[in-house]
This record gives sequence, structure tokens and C-alpha cells, in this order.
Amino acid sequence: MFSWLGTDDRRRKDPEVFQTVSEGLKKLYKTKLLPLEEHYKFHEFHSPALEDADFDNKPMVLLVGQYSTGKTTFIRYLLEQDFPGMRIGPEPTTDSFIAVMQGDVEGIVPGNALVVDPKKPFRKLNAFGNAFLNRFVCAQLPNPVLESISVIDTPGILSGEKQRISRGYDFAAVLEWFAERVDRIILLFDAHKLDISDEFSEVIKALKNHEDKMRVVLNKADQIETQQLMRVYGALMWSLGKIVNTPEVIRVYIGSFWSHQLLIPDNRKLFEAEEQDLFRDIQSLPRNAALRKLNDLIKRARLAKVHAYIISSLKKEMPSMFGKDNKKKELVNNLGEIYARIEREHQISPGDFPNLRKMQDQLQSQDFSKFQPLKSKLLETVEDMLANDIAQLMVLVRQEESQRPTQMVKGGAFEGTLHGPFGHGYGEGAGEGIDDAEWVVARDKPMYDEIFYTLSPVDGKITGANAKKEMVRSKLPNTVLGKIWKLADIDKDGMLDDEEFALANHLIKVKLEGHELPNELPSHLLPPSKRKITE
Repeated sequence: MFSWLGTDDRRRKDPEVFQTVSEGLKKLYKTKLLPLEEHYKFHEFHSPALEDADFDNKPMVLLVGQYSTGKTTFIRYLLEQDFPGMRIGPEPTTDSFIAVMQGDVEGIVPGNALVVDPKKPFRKLNAFGNAFLNRFVCAQLPNPVLESISVIDTPGILSGEKQRISRGYDFAAVLEWFAERVDRIILLFDAHKLDISDEFSEVIKALKNHEDKMRVVLNKADQIETQQLMRVYGALMWSLGKIVNTPEVIRVYIGSFWSHQLLIPDNRKLFEAEEQDLFRDIQSLPRNAALRKLNDLIKRARLAKVHAYIISSLKKEMPSMFGKDNKKKELVNNLGEIYARIEREHQISPGDFPNLRKMQDQLQSQDFSKFQPLKSKLLETVEDMLANDIAQLMVLVRQEESQRPTQMVKGGAFEGTLHGPFGHGYGEGAGEGIDDAEWVVARDKPMYDEIFYTLSPVDGKITGANAKKEMVRSKLPNTVLGKIWKLADIDKDGMLDDEEFALANHLIKVKLEGHELPNELPSHLLPPSKRKITE
């Protein structure tokens, strides 16, 4: 009797079974989250409904910055070729949003045609109207970099009198729309003009809740001396600290991202190291794309839940007949108290609530009588999705990552330093002497031999204990010295001969000079007498 109750309960608790992460995200959104969003008018307040293209598209990188900070040049540098519609100059040249994407032939797709293409993730941009769509294009071209990622170039953010002229569309709202859907947001600053205009400040605030995607590039850093660069970097961090309200420091990459000679080459090594770090970050995007989409869906589901509680609470407080207008004004003014009550009753984190002032402004134009009361079944479905289905998708994400070969962005500037003598760190640290005919350690071996013969060698070898006495003088931690020992003890007999001892000292010198140790000994560091052992 009542066995159907237990069956229904089990059906609700058993997570869905999916073949791929993309398919799972689409199905969960359409069947479990979208009904809640539609019931409580989520799309009118926060973000348009997601479509299949939002789940299937390649990772996207959004470039944001004031005019003449090098956004378009940065894309040109990555692709190592011009793209359709590209304009570069010291004045505000890029007056459009340009989605740079992979295509079989070069060409430009205008905005009005772009937002009706179901294969592109831009259909919902239709809501921003013709004033925006006339300033939105897609530049398509065949390029190996674009096989893995797409890049969004944006109009330069204005300063001074220019920012008083209206663009004809809500610039900050468009950027916020893109921020929700891209995988990385790169804010570019010019080392010569760090002033953050009112429009730029408004834009950065609109990107709030997406700090995890944000990276900062201090561009054109080759145009100033080292001492000035230090001051500029400090000033930039101070300015960002006033606008980006997070206790963590945003990662700032310093460099000069164009293909011309460095004007002041003093900090060349720093720029190379920073460029490699940024490239590694961008190259990891395809590998982490599924996880990012999953994370964004969870964030959206949490916001949709809170939104449902807010709308249903407002509906509950409204009178059925008279005094609706006055009650609406009162509820909007006291929205902060409603937030606090919902937070207490449902144990919701304050960080999950939408911006109070923005929500109050949006509620002014809404008809509260059309709001829906609380529907527990819709909320329970989303709770079940977060508790069970998302956990299964997390497992599937890891499985897909392990089954696929390492996904990385290739081509363009990413290939330029991959091989050959211009690779980052080539010929430095453990790589020193890689092209030399002679063993690089031999240069300092006479000095190391003097120490070696003071350590009481027996049959041409010193014990581990005696080697340790000398090696700990470097003051390196035991974990590092242990790694050096493993690399230097080539024949694995627990002792070091004169060549192995010289090698150990060479590796200590490499580490003390600030370089990383290799995981395996490079062939050029093998002592000449040991090269046959390893073959």
C-alpha cells in the first residue's frame, strides 16, 4: 500500500544519467532550472535564457580597456595576422564589439545577421536593439588559435568629455552580458595613462561577481624605465583596490604585447616570464571550459532560487484589492529588510542576493500583481539538481578530461617560443650549456674537486653522509637537496664520485640563482663518463 510514494521519492533522488557534460548541462537547464526562471520572470531582471549555443561554444576571451591601451593590437599579437574590421591607432579607433572567431574564409558578419544564427551564442543580444547591433560584428578567419578559443574586442572606454556623449545603448549592461558567458576577462591598462574614468569604473563594477575570470594586463611597459614601472605598478594596484572590492589581489601581468622592438629592453626577462604566465592561463581555457560552464550554471541556479524567494515574498505582502501602489512603494523601499528575512528563514548567504539598489530600480516598473506565489515543487527540483545531478556531472567532467588528450590553444604567438633557442628560459638555469660541445659543469669542476678531496673519498667516491655535510652549507631545505641528490646520483649506488659531486654542486648553484630544478636530468648535464650507463 502507498508503494507509489516510495517509487516517486526514489525517482526524484536518483540523479540523471548523461553521456557528455555538454548534453547534461543542456538537459538540466531546460528541464530543471528554466521552469523556475520563467515562473518568476528571472529573465526580465537578470539574464536572458540560455540556449544550446551557450553550452556548445568554444571558450571566449573578453578584452576590456580604455581607448589606445592595445586591445586590438593584443589580438593581432596572439593571432599573428590581421583580422577583418581591425583598426589600430592612438585615438578611439575600435567603435564596435568585434567577435573574432574561426571561419573557413575571411569575412565580416553584421550584428543583425549574427543574432539570428542559432549556431552562434549571441542570439539574446537582440534585446539591446539596433543601436547596439549596428556596432556589433563577427570577424571570421581561418587561424589555428581560433580553432580553440574566440576573442571579443570591445570599443575603447572613454574618458574626459568623450564619456559624456551617449553611445545609444547600455554599454555596461552589454559587457555584463558578455562577462556571464566568457571564460576569461582581460582588463588592459596603458602604463602611460592609469586614470580610471567614470565609465571604466562603472564597467568594472558591472563585472562584479566575475572576479574569478578577471586578469589585468599592464601593457606598453617597455616604454618606461624600471623605477617608473615600479611606481606605475603600485599606482595601478592602489586604483584597482578602490574599485574591485575583494580582499584578494587581482593578478596583474606586466609586458608589451606587440610584435615591435622593445623601446627600453631593461626588463626583457620580466616581460618574457609574465607573457609565458599569461599564455599558460589562456592555453588552459579549453581544458577547463566544461568546468567553467558547470560553475556558471551553479551560480545561475543559486541566483534563480534567491530571486524566486524575493518575488514570492513581494507577492505575499501585496494586498488583494486596495492600496496596491502605496504598498508597492513601501515594499521597494524596505527591500533590504525582505532580503534579511529571506536570509534568516532559508539560510542563504548574503553573497547570493542580487544588488539591492539595482533590484529596487528594476522593481519600480514591474506589476506586482502578476508575480507568482512560492511554488515549492520548482524550488525542490532545483535543489535536487544542485545536490545530486551536479555531483554526477562533476565526475563526468573529470572523466572527459582524462580521456581526451591535453587540450591547449595552439598556433600564433603560442607557438613562437615553443621550440628552439627563443623558448622561455632556453640556455638558462638547468638549460645552461645545452648547445655546448663540452660538459658545462667542467668549467667549475676544478673548484668542486678541491672540496671533493677534503671529504675523505674511498675508491674515488664519497658517502652520502659526507656529501650531506657539504651540501647543507647551501642552506637549501632538505626537500630540495634530496631532489638534487636523486638527480646527481646517476648510478644510484648511494655515493657520489667526483663528476656526480660536481653535478650536485652545479644544481645547487642553479637553484640558488633562482631557477627551477628539472624533474629529470637533461642529457647535456650527464657527466661524460656516465653517458653510456643511461643509454
